[in-house]
Amino acid sequence: MKRLVLCAGLLFAALPVFAQKHETEAQKLEESQGVTEHGNLVLWGWINFVLLVVGLGYILKKNAGPYFAQRSQQIRKGMVDADRARAEADAKVAEVDRRLANLAAEIESLRREAHEQGRAEAHRIRLEAAAEMAKIQTRTVEEIAAAGKAGRLDLRRYSAGLALSLAETKIAARLSPQVQDSLVNGFVAHLAHMPLHVENN
Repeated sequence: MKRLVLCAGLLFAALPVFAQKHETEAQKLEESQGVTEHGNLVLWGWINFVLLVVGLGYILKKNAGPYFAQRSQQIRKGMVDADRARAEADAKVAEVDRRLANLAAEIESLRREAHEQGRAEAHRIRLEAAAEMAKIQTRTVEEIAAAGKAGRLDLRRYSAGLALSLAETKIAARLSPQVQDSLVNGFVAHLAHMPLHVENN
């Protein structure tokens, strides 16, 4: 279509040159034949003009109609696209405005939620600490009881050892050689009086 418009423009630009050239040749011919200025030249000029108008009208009708229809369709499509883009932009602006309006409420909600989470976390930590303290106290009581039992056993052993050594000391102090001899003689005499049992297989 652009080539057609360019050709039409060149034709219009070249038309005066052709007309002037034809006019000068026609004037020379008239002068040679003696024809007046208003004779055949005017008729040929009108015929040339009518042909030019008809040709241009045909070319414009043939090509300009689809071009302008296509251009009109493109303009309508562009307007529809622009309306759609404007509607989308308006929707985005409305969404941003709505979010900005709710921003203070959202911040307060987030602050409350963070505060609640902090309190819940502190409560959970206190419960865990109390449970751990109870475990430590139970373990400590068990360790103290075990240590007390071990201490009592050690004390009994020590007391028994002291009692034995004290008894040994007392017995050793009471046993003189005469007492020892009488004990041994008494034991031997006692053995002598015991009946002997012979086991028969």
